[in-house]
Amino acid sequence: MEQFKKIIAEWMEKEIPTLTKREIPLKLSSDVLAIIGPRRVGKTYLMYQLINELLTEHKKEEILFVDFEDNRLVGVKDSEWDNLFLAHLEMGYSSLKYIFFDEIQQMSNWSKFVRRLHNQNKYKIILSGSSSKLLSKEIASELRGRYKSIFVTPFSFSEFLHLKGFAVNQATEFTSKKGELLKLFLEYLLYGGYPEIIKEPASSEKKQKAASYYETVFYRDLVERHKITNYEILELLMNYLINNPTQIFSITGFEKMLKNQQLEISKKTISLFLKYLEEAFFVYSLEEFSYSAKKRLMRPKKVYLIDNGLITFLSVHFSPNNGILLENLVLGQLKRTEKTVFFFNEKKECDFIIKEGTRITQAIQVCWELNENSREREIKGLLDALDYFNLSEGMILTYDQEEKLIKEGKKIMILPVWKWLINTV
Repeated sequence: MEQFKKIIAEWMEKEIPTLTKREIPLKLSSDVLAIIGPRRVGKTYLMYQLINELLTEHKKEEILFVDFEDNRLVGVKDSEWDNLFLAHLEMGYSSLKYIFFDEIQQMSNWSKFVRRLHNQNKYKIILSGSSSKLLSKEIASELRGRYKSIFVTPFSFSEFLHLKGFAVNQATEFTSKKGELLKLFLEYLLYGGYPEIIKEPASSEKKQKAASYYETVFYRDLVERHKITNYEILELLMNYLINNPTQIFSITGFEKMLKNQQLEISKKTISLFLKYLEEAFFVYSLEEFSYSAKKRLMRPKKVYLIDNGLITFLSVHFSPNNGILLENLVLGQLKRTEKTVFFFNEKKECDFIIKEGTRITQAIQVCWELNENSREREIKGLLDALDYFNLSEGMILTYDQEEKLIKEGKKIMILPVWKWLINTV
């Protein structure tokens, strides 16, 4: 009881920090709102943004914020959580209407606890979590449909520009400001969109932030949460993916690589570790397109990092590969806008195809520069996908080329990635 009273007292005295407003719509249209995404992308600050809006109409005592990573909550039993609300009343507060639970995945049986609170019909409940399990259909079903989730990622390019104080409009590319825009884009391409990394002026400090993020995910979201004892293999897998982003990942090939190092582990465990990395939003994996779900499951996947900053600061490469960073960036934006994405590999390869409903509606190729060495290959890969899905037009995204083509009766739009990022919502 006492630790609850201390937490409540600290909350009542806490000053809500100044915020960088995100381009994420926040509406309490359901009884339970889940704010989901990787660590350190600003989920807590998004909750503060919502609290600030509520404080224009509500007293602070009507709002309660609980951080489940507070070490004083470690070991609290499921049966003891009702004391939180009793403590709130004993301190002379009443009329609690909004409850914010930050990083709730740290609590065992949290979904049952939230369902019980929800069934009391007393509160609006806002959750945040760094696990994709909070997005599962089972949880939505358990909360009887009165549940909405928001996926939060590192800053988009538009948010990055806003943070840098750079205003862009349709005329920007035709003025002297385009040079500054391209400089900022290259910074975003290299360092990514993690708020803490963006704000650090020195590269050494940025690298330290990225390393700290890696360690938090490794120990707290993976080793501790899943009780992994074979963490040497997990670390080898993470480092392999960091150093080979956007590439096809073969579980069989990785198993053979480990055997060559006298390390024995099953394919099933490697697959499980990859699943854990996806659940913790450390990587995205893309299936190769097939109309057969079984074939999609059996074929190797392409694996991408959640943010380019992790590639830049955690890989062993001495210089960045701009083509890889560009492709990783595009996939990040497609995931940010919650697209269903596959890669295509029939006669030729196309980087991304987008599924909406039951149809493939878009094909996208990504290339740093269309030149004499790459132009034919990239266009043929795109045309192969357009023919396969009977699409009339496709897109090639580059660093800073823009062109319109007609090839084999298909329209091909070549666009700079920075322009596509600004216009993609």
